[in-house]
Amino acid sequence: MSQLTLATLAALLGWIALIAYAVLGGADFGGGIWDLFARGRTAARERSAIAGAMGPVWESNNIWLIFVLVITWTAFPIVYASVSTALFIPITFALIGIVLRGASFSFRSHYGMRVGAGVAWGHVFSTASIITPFLLGTVAGALAGGMIHVSGSPAQVQANLWTTWTTPFALACGAFAVALCAVLAATYLTVDSHNNGDLLLAERFRQRAIIAGAVTAAVGVLAAVLSSFQAPVLWHGLIGKALPFSLGAILLGLATAVALLRNAYAAARILVAAGTVFIFAAWGVAQWPYFIVPDVTVDNAASPSSVLGPLLIVALLGLILVLPVLWYLFSIFKGPGTRTGPATGPHATTASFVASLQPASTSDQPSTSAMSAAPVQPSSVSGGAVRQQVIPVLAFSLAVAAATFITALYDAVRNRAGSRSRHSRTEAPSP
Repeated sequence: MSQLTLATLAALLGWIALIAYAVLGGADFGGGIWDLFARGRTAARERSAIAGAMGPVWESNNIWLIFVLVITWTAFPIVYASVSTALFIPITFALIGIVLRGASFSFRSHYGMRVGAGVAWGHVFSTASIITPFLLGTVAGALAGGMIHVSGSPAQVQANLWTTWTTPFALACGAFAVALCAVLAATYLTVDSHNNGDLLLAERFRQRAIIAGAVTAAVGVLAAVLSSFQAPVLWHGLIGKALPFSLGAILLGLATAVALLRNAYAAARILVAAGTVFIFAAWGVAQWPYFIVPDVTVDNAASPSSVLGPLLIVALLGLILVLPVLWYLFSIFKGPGTRTGPATGPHATTASFVASLQPASTSDQPSTSAMSAAPVQPSSVSGGAVRQQVIPVLAFSLAVAAATFITALYDAVRNRAGSRSRHSRTEAPSP
């Protein structure tokens, strides 16, 4: 394959990972937004539902962000260096927000309620959940705005550290990112609450999803209008080569609203995720082939073929290992009949939170006190419990073995190619 083909495949793979992070991780950010707006007599139940929905899977969703970063700095190091330089301020604060958001969520779940600091950690969690997607949205707007210039070899970056990401268009992109996270989370939480039998909570999240969807549409129209002045490359792409995706995103947004109005919760969840995919697809196609408008493209920023080829092989093999494990994780905690509401109350602890994630006990199972009083016999361990313990170990072992095999194979191929090159130079006749 040519270098351009390999670079295109690497860019496509990174964009797919970014879409996965938006669809899954975006809902986690949205959960923090609705945690902030939890009010009234159902506030505790709302926060409980949010924690229950996020608790088992939120860390795994960050895999996609790491995947995007690794693809970028390996396949397109100029892009990684230029973005890190020109947009150092919003990226740094976004990373701080990601760290604070995860830490505060963990601290509140583990210790906050017990020591009386739950409210403070909750505010940190909610604030970071709003600031982080907003800043990431401003970064996307800055990359399309054309105010970052990269030239020379080695690359020299020219950009104002403050005004590049604070244009009206970039700020509108940040607001759109926050609104999109909110509608994703509200729709997902509607489905979770309905599956858990809490119809009142499902109705509240359904109403918020409809309102958030309307706000997202309004902010999206504003961002589109501003792009015609401040990001003309993106605008012409949205109404040109990316028009099918743009129209698809609009139609899917309307279909999501209809599904929510008709209480078709499962369909709404699928439609809102598909709409997010189309939004990102429209943006990517519209801005193609630019990474950073107007100077950095897929072609002039790509690494050599000797780097792109092994990167794609390792990335695909990594996905083969990761995707089944993620599917297994989501099937446990998000499968049909799984109740995701954690324990609540002023003395909720880690143990009670974890215990609440387990399937509800039935009448024929022994009570907790009986189980604690009697020793557990090996024969009493269910097959499902055994699989839950064995499968992660097998997956880790397989990953280590695959990494070792890939490294050895790559070294062998490289050494053989180097040997052939030296042999040909030795046999070449002297002039």
